[in-house]
Amino acid sequence: MDTPTSEWQPPRLWLLLQILARGVVGLLARLQVTGDVPDELRRGPLILAANHISPFDPIVMTAACRVRRIAPRIMATGGLFRAPVVGSAMRHSGHIRVDRRTATVTAALSEAAAAVASGSVVLVYPEGRIGLDPGMWPERGKTGTARLAFASGATVVPVAQWGAHAVLPYSAPQGLLPALVKAMLRRPVIRVHFGTPVDLSGLDPTRPGHAQQATNRIIDALTDTLAPLRPDEPDQPHHVDPTRPSDPRRSPHRPARLGPPPA
Repeated sequence: MDTPTSEWQPPRLWLLLQILARGVVGLLARLQVTGDVPDELRRGPLILAANHISPFDPIVMTAACRVRRIAPRIMATGGLFRAPVVGSAMRHSGHIRVDRRTATVTAALSEAAAAVASGSVVLVYPEGRIGLDPGMWPERGKTGTARLAFASGATVVPVAQWGAHAVLPYSAPQGLLPALVKAMLRRPVIRVHFGTPVDLSGLDPTRPGHAQQATNRIIDALTDTLAPLRPDEPDQPHHVDPTRPSDPRRSPHRPARLGPPPA
């Protein structure tokens, strides 16, 4: 990939919102961030691939990236951009709108590829939705993240997080206030770990099936990064959200190795 001619600079509003997110997460939970990204990738081009378990995830990832001095552009559902206040903040912060199940959804991939080429860090959720795997492991992914990596040539770093589901329920904003009060009293631990870059060598974006193979590698890397964050919850989470449906149809294989939380 050619060296970008101009480096994207995060708007001041986005940097301010990162600080705000760090404060919000600190009020509701105890955030523990481990791992990092190579210094040469801190300002991009870089793709962060995160698991998705709760509506609170974007705030958690915003706060964790603030801790690691990264200001990513987030690929987010179009519904957020249509919200009166949040939508304006998303647009002015440089985030990338994804209108799923519409004819314009492919435009988001082109915009994201251009963003990475301009030197941005882009945060994506390769599962494409809040995962509904019964054990809350990463689901089989959509190929968008792999296609973005192929189009941009950028490194993909898996970022696993665990604990956000204990702050906000799947049904949010329904039940939002009781959940926030409970979280402030309990302050559950939220762990975020920046893992090892995904090895996508040997794959050719022009060959059939290679986008899916790359997707599988990304999801496997994300699963391996998540496993040490929940060593005593290999099958079922301790915190059960009664509003969260269960759908095993996209469940991949379970990780074979579990270990202690990363240092």
